[in-house]
Amino acid sequence: MTGRPVRPTALRSATLALSVALAAALFPQAASAGATETLATSHKSPFNCGKTFYANNWTPDHSPSGSIDWQDYGGDDIDGETVRATASGTAYFYNAGDTSYGQWVEVRHGDGTRTRYAHLATMVKAAGGSLSVGQGTVIGTVGSTGGSNAPHLHYEQRTSTGAVDTSPTVDGVTVSLGQKKAVTSTNSCGSNPYTAEEVCGSGYGVIDSAALTGGRAYLLYNSGNGNNCVVTLKTSNVGTASSMSAFLEPQGSSRTTNSGSFGYYAGPVIRSAAGQCVKWGGSVGSSSYTSPFEHCG
Repeated sequence: MTGRPVRPTALRSATLALSVALAAALFPQAASAGATETLATSHKSPFNCGKTFYANNWTPDHSPSGSIDWQDYGGDDIDGETVRATASGTAYFYNAGDTSYGQWVEVRHGDGTRTRYAHLATMVKAAGGSLSVGQGTVIGTVGSTGGSNAPHLHYEQRTSTGAVDTSPTVDGVTVSLGQKKAVTSTNSCGSNPYTAEEVCGSGYGVIDSAALTGGRAYLLYNSGNGNNCVVTLKTSNVGTASSMSAFLEPQGSSRTTNSGSFGYYAGPVIRSAAGQCVKWGGSVGSSSYTSPFEHCG
């Protein structure tokens, strides 16, 4: 693939029509055509901070009408680009197979609206899973699964009634039917889209943390399996790779450290520590924290 956009063909239009049928079966309330209300949620671009791609609101041969194809006319390949939630909510992960959406995610937002992200190469959760996400949380990568003839991101904004908004707005840019507009992402700029709980995984809760210059180190515990987890999250220069670390040392055992050049976080470092004291900490650049042995039992 050259990475240059390919305007939807009749084949792709047909396969995306299957997407609508599938989505209607899964979510009957989303079957109505055309938006009848304004979306209240404010959406960012679904890409990394500073990335510029074209939002193409094809008409009349794009299904469903009002959905966006994110592509690049600059010659760079969009395949494999990180896909982020455009607003906070709960993400649900699906796999429609070789037709229609392919691998896709729906994020249900707090005001009842929804966004959809289709043809993904990878997803952060397996089909059938769900994840609480903030604006900017990574949910997958761009691909060409399902009814797609070139790597791109199929994107929809839907109202609380389930209708597709035919003039969606992202990062302050409204893209109406028949329009193609360049949008530069401000998603995740200057803030970390990840949380310590998200990095460590299900069942972990924060029991302590320590401030660092440019970040924060977290100690978490999972009462279900007796494991501790340490993560260091950036709070400045987010998304720019730089030296970071996280470590965990159960008393009487060796220390485990994750260190390197990272853009968002170091870790997770997970160790069994039920009934044990632990020493933990991390670093961002030259700023570091090391705890005493504590949180015993």
